[in-house]
Formats: sequence, C-alpha cells, structure tokens
Amino acid sequence: GEHNSAFDHEAFLGDDAKAFEELSPDESQRRLGLIFDKIDTNKDGLVESHELKKWIQWTQKRYIVQDGKTQWRVHNPDGAEKLTWEDYKKATYGFLNEYSTDSDDYKTYARMMDRDRRRWQAADEDKDDALTQEEFFNFLHPEDVKHMQDIIIMETIEDIDKDGDGKLSLTEYMSKTRVQQIIWLP
Repeated sequence: GEHNSAFDHEAFLGDDAKAFEELSPDESQRRLGLIFDKIDTNKDGLVESHELKKWIQWTQKRYIVQDGKTQWRVHNPDGAEKLTWEDYKKATYGFLNEYSTDSDDYKTYARMMDRDRRRWQAADEDKDDALTQEEFFNFLHPEDVKHMQDIIIMETIEDIDKDGDGKLSLTEYMSKTRVQQIIWLP
C-alpha cells in the first residue's frame, strides 16, 4: 500500500502535528529533539520500539481525554452530573424533524442515531439512560473499554458488511483488509 505520512505525524505528534507544519526547519528540529528526550525513557540516546509504542499510546490517550472533555462541555453546557439520552439526541439529531422520513438523508441519520443509541446503552453502566462524564467518554471512544468491546465488534462487522446480510463474505473482508493495510500498517 501507500505510506500515509500525515497519519504518522498525527499519531506521533497528536494535536501538535498541525503546529509543526508552520515551524521553521530549525524550530521543528529543536522541538522534535525535546520530544525525542521525552520518548527515550531509559535515556540511552535511542528510541526503541517499546518506547515509541508507549509514546504513541500516550499521545492517543491525550487526544481522547481532550476530545471527551470538549464534547462533554458542548453536550452538557449546564455542567450537570449526567447527560440524558433525550438531551443528547435533541442536541445531536434534533434537526431530523426538518427531513421527510422517506428521504435518504433522514434514513442515513436515523441509522446513525440507532447506532449511537445502542452504543449509549452499552456505555451506560448503571442503566439509568443518563451518562456520567466517564460513561460519556466511553461512549465517544470505546476502543480501550473492556465492556464496550462487543459494540466495537458489532459496529465493525456492520461497516464491512456492505450487502447487509449479517455475514462477511470473502470479498467484503478482503476489501476492508486492503483498506486497513493502506491506512494503518507500515
């Protein structure tokens, strides 16, 4: 596949990736040196694969936390202890009333809302139909949350299952695998 350097920059630098594009070569090199020192945890002057892996995981976790806090403030402007499904649905999908239920746009957004609803219910550990901030983070970013793994598997299968028969054909699987190789693998 093709190498995606923008993905590498984002994984390595996180939110700082865009800022690096604006820097002079000397300033970019200086800042990369500072990052190198942070990554090289055993201070041997080399970045080993386990150090780089740990750095990228930290960068991704930082993004997830920042995004979660931002989304929490946007969806919960009053700072309530919990966010209800009805409030979230109104803020996120309230515009659906403007569409005809027969339109393709309505059907697309209705499927997205159903998917969000299912994920919401999985994130709602105490089953009160309202999410705490931590539950909301799990709703937004379920990747590393043990009790959310079944939802991720279900959503992934739905994404790959292009004919909607509930099964993955070899063609569907291979098509998805090729995309992953191009995007995610070195």
